[in-house]
Amino acid sequence: MTAGAKEPGCVLCRAIEGAGGPDSLVVHVGAHDFVVMNRYPYNPGHIMIAPRRHVATLHDATAEELTEMMSLARRAEEAFREVYKPDGMNIGMNLGRPAGAGVADHIHLHAVPRWIGDTNFMGVVGGVRVIPEEPGQAATRLRPCFAR
Repeated sequence: MTAGAKEPGCVLCRAIEGAGGPDSLVVHVGAHDFVVMNRYPYNPGHIMIAPRRHVATLHDATAEELTEMMSLARRAEEAFREVYKPDGMNIGMNLGRPAGAGVADHIHLHAVPRWIGDTNFMGVVGGVRVIPEEPGQAATRLRPCFAR
């Protein structure tokens, strides 16, 4: 498969192909990148910003893709402040499986709203996470912020 072509087995490629569908978790589609809810969020509102093309490295991404990614990260910061009112946020990338990338061959930027004390005992004692908002509900709340 050539760099940038859609990869049928890639969850991010499948997400962008299904954008606008009734079960889509895609929040926004830009010229080069898109915003999608994380199916396994660390916190409510956990999104990923990814190029529309299947791109495995920052080196292979175009300047336009990388520029729009940062622009969408700034919009995510604004959307989080409006919708979730967090105390802070994590914005970052995991490049490669050894670095923790769940999708190692399609670069994406994580943006996660954070609150003081948001780590609870369930993850430590029970090995589970409690997320008070389903990703589809979060997508519905965030879409208007990216439509402006």
